[in-house]
Amino acid sequence: MVLEVNESEFKEKLTGKCVVDFYATWCPPCKMLAPVLEKISDEYEGKVNFFKINVDENPNVAREFSVMSVPTLIVFEDGEVINRKSGYMSEQELRSFVENK
Repeated sequence: MVLEVNESEFKEKLTGKCVVDFYATWCPPCKMLAPVLEKISDEYEGKVNFFKINVDENPNVAREFSVMSVPTLIVFEDGEVINRKSGYMSEQELRSFVENK
């Protein structure tokens, strides 16, 4: 499951390994990525937390992490950025991205 977060709770959610999808509702690639992200999040349940944050509603978090395009996915490990990528990803690409390969 991919949980929606906002600016007020963002930092407290970044415990363990997390994947955060910075998205916008008007973004076609974001809409294409959503079901892929849901499927992968189910596969990694209990190992990796998955979150999404709307950049239009939460611009400060997007600015803090220099998100210039959507979708942008960032992998965090205990609050530290360990990987990031912008654009649509297939299931296989997303698995490799989550595993930092």
